[in-house]
Amino acid sequence: MSISSTQIDQFLEMLSAERGAAANTLSAYRRDLEDFLSMVKAQGRDALSAGPDDITSYLAAMAKRGLAASSRARKLSALRQFFRFLYAEGLRGDDPAASIDSPKPGRPLPKVLSVDDVDGLLRMAENRVARARGAKRLKAIRLHCLMEILYASGLRVSELVSLPRKAMAKGERVIMVRGKGGRERLVPLTNKACSAYFSYSQALTTQAHLNGESPEAQSKWLFPSRARQGHLTRQRFTQELKDLTREAGLDARRVSPHVLRHAFASHLLERGADLKSVQQLLGHADISTTQIYTHVLEERLRALVNQHHPMAEGGDG
Repeated sequence: MSISSTQIDQFLEMLSAERGAAANTLSAYRRDLEDFLSMVKAQGRDALSAGPDDITSYLAAMAKRGLAASSRARKLSALRQFFRFLYAEGLRGDDPAASIDSPKPGRPLPKVLSVDDVDGLLRMAENRVARARGAKRLKAIRLHCLMEILYASGLRVSELVSLPRKAMAKGERVIMVRGKGGRERLVPLTNKACSAYFSYSQALTTQAHLNGESPEAQSKWLFPSRARQGHLTRQRFTQELKDLTREAGLDARRVSPHVLRHAFASHLLERGADLKSVQQLLGHADISTTQIYTHVLEERLRALVNQHHPMAEGGDG
């Protein structure tokens, strides 16, 4: 039995006796440690002479093999505990794993709806307005307005539901949005969003007139409600969006206000917008936040090369 194997056995005995580690846990730790030590053995080192570079090289090799960040982090956890044990037992004078950072999981790509999916949702919202009668009509107009503004602007749901009634001056086609940290930004709206905005604003005024409310008594919010905040809650809007999604024949689990914000950004980039402009429209303080969308740019550039490069299959020649 090698020195390293003996040390692994001692470490696992400690885990079992002092921490009550389960058999499956001990087996997993043994596999991870033996895997690492077999690599350093090829370099002429063992558990007592392996250094930080050996650990980082091992983790890099695991990443190259396609091992997920979570699995690499588990392996590093086993190595940390092992080397901490060797240090505590006086078998080593240092802990080579102490300075190694855990592998960070890659940021998941945002869920994105296709242009056709979003178009179907907007048409369904518009159709609801055409069908609605009585008290339900204002609610239908409100939802249509919410949908058009959200897809046209990419607002955060909290920014959307808390829009003040005077967010857009009459005749203007931009809205002033107060975002995170109190930062303000101007966001342009499409013609359809402007039309939905004014239709809803007029419907609010008409309803207030029918209720005998004076202009001064009307809510300062564009989307008023009886909620404590005085405006429509994000939860209520999300529920209405889910209902609309099901009516449009889409999977409600795939759709949320945040997914529509992602659709806004992705569809702009697919059609040639630059990342810096999208960052400003989304209200991201740091462009690194917007870089979750770089996959869209990469796909667009790849398609551009495949279509136009003379050596690419199917190129223009």
